[in-house]
Amino acid sequence: MKKVVVLGAGLVGKAMAIDLAKNLDVTAVDINEQALSELSSLGIPTQKADVSNDTILNSLIKPFDLVVGAVPGFMGFKTCEQVIMAGKNMVDISFFPEDPFLLDELARKNEVTVVTDCGVAPGMGNVILGYHNKKMKVKSYECLVGGLPVVREWPYEYKAVFSPIDVIEEYIRPARYVQNGGLVVKEALSDPELVQFEEVGTLESWNSDGLRSLIRTMSHIPDMIEKTLRYPGCIEYLRVLRESGFFSYEEHEINGARIRPIDLTARLLFPKWKLKPGEEEFTVMRIRISGIENGQEKSIQYNLLDRTDKKTNTLSMARTTGYTCTAAVHLVLNDQYIRKGISPPEYLGEEERNYEFIINYLKARGVNYRISTF
Repeated sequence: MKKVVVLGAGLVGKAMAIDLAKNLDVTAVDINEQALSELSSLGIPTQKADVSNDTILNSLIKPFDLVVGAVPGFMGFKTCEQVIMAGKNMVDISFFPEDPFLLDELARKNEVTVVTDCGVAPGMGNVILGYHNKKMKVKSYECLVGGLPVVREWPYEYKAVFSPIDVIEEYIRPARYVQNGGLVVKEALSDPELVQFEEVGTLESWNSDGLRSLIRTMSHIPDMIEKTLRYPGCIEYLRVLRESGFFSYEEHEINGARIRPIDLTARLLFPKWKLKPGEEEFTVMRIRISGIENGQEKSIQYNLLDRTDKKTNTLSMARTTGYTCTAAVHLVLNDQYIRKGISPPEYLGEEERNYEFIINYLKARGVNYRISTF
């Protein structure tokens, strides 16, 4: 049985470890012993370790066939680099801010396969676009996506599954999208608009930096954009915090102590954004791809509305993000995907069998994308 190590046992890392343990030898690693306790109770081997220490990380991953990265974004690039230098294949969902292609030459030199950004968005949206890009001449790609609590609590009406600092990064990192063949850069939280969704109601979208690798790999597509979804009104609170400096990384001296506002903000917001035991959430996503196929205009729409799995108490964002990643793990472990170097998820989607495997893998776990053409 092949051996896999999952670095990070947060809400998503935990869901991935449980899923992979069904037919693989899995070990979960985290610095937080409490995060590992539930996995230990399920009989999944765990190890408490600080993987930000290169020596510890290199020693830890030696026995494994593949590494799954689920560490916070600020640790992601360095962790990925160390895994590559150790000669291990990897599938990663840390969504680090650095350009993953900076590691491409190193990964090729070490003859390893590294799939980055392999979540729901970025991730599944990339797989879908990669697939249709081989089938048609794509003219436009739009992805609207968000994870939201069922119960709306003032003021933010939002709960975070990921590291709070990673979430805040989305609110300060400039948003990039492609319009009429040119790259457009705007501030995060820009161009809000209201969008109607069946079974959910009205949500608010704004520009985010979710295209990431697609800006490079799909540069021939003239119009591409990804926007984040939240309940209406959330954006104003976030803008006030950002413009007031609460998301700043610049240190300030207060009563003799050096403090970064973002650290304080994350500490204060995390209790408000943390899901309470038994609290449910959902993931909503809509992808629209338009172009020419067989000489005819064609548009394809993917709709996803996924909810917390009450039977297993697995959060929707953990399912939709984590199971896309674990599907890719199986593709790499089974040598169904063998491309060396850095592979964003759109590379996986280029092969129809990979696309179908991931779609069916998700469907078997209750994550269903409804597809329509018009």
